Amino acid sequence: MNMNGQADISAARPSGRPLRKIAPIAALAILVVAMALDTKVVPIGSTLDMRTVAFSPEAYGKREFPRIQAAIEHAAVDAKVLAEAIAQDSAAAAEKYGKPGSVGPMFPIRFSGVVGEGNSGIFKLAVDGLPEGVGIRVQTGPAINGTEVRDATGTVGFEQFTNQIEYQDAGTALNNEIKSQVLADLDRDQLPGKTIEVVGVFQLINPANWLVTPVRLEVAP
Repeated sequence: MNMNGQADISAARPSGRPLRKIAPIAALAILVVAMALDTKVVPIGSTLDMRTVAFSPEAYGKREFPRIQAAIEHAAVDAKVLAEAIAQDSAAAAEKYGKPGSVGPMFPIRFSGVVGEGNSGIFKLAVDGLPEGVGIRVQTGPAINGTEVRDATGTVGFEQFTNQIEYQDAGTALNNEIKSQVLADLDRDQLPGKTIEVVGVFQLINPANWLVTPVRLEVAP
């Protein structure tokens, strides 16, 4: 009681202040524990670790093109052998020589032919031994279109990338390496009438018209 006969409640207040201080501290401690439990350790160099690094199409192309180029060269089938196999049974030919593609199988191929007329860097070729009605064209740039080189080996998949944009950029980056490493010194104006040796890949969409993207192209002297 105070001098006025009223109950003194000041003695009850000190016990309430520590509770107000303890509550935020406890909440912070709970948050720290929750963050620790939610933290995932990612091994350096793992797939998850690679996805945390910003994707560089240029770096990807320079790193991966030599490997993909070598794989296509190793698997490439002579054009005459491949044409005969496709004519007999395209599904069996795809199973034996190709890889699945979006609208048709991907085939690695090699051939030698005489360059004919061209349009926008795409040239018709006369290749001996092909069945009647089968034609081959090769794209030489400056624009290289399609994702055949990315998809040719079956070792590059969407799951390796963060999103569709990166997946598409990977294909473009590989095409850019073709332009810089394979076709940079090519004189397109002088190609008609020349014999060229090509290793590349095409997607079988029209059995009578193959458009080949080269990973190696050499002009005969």
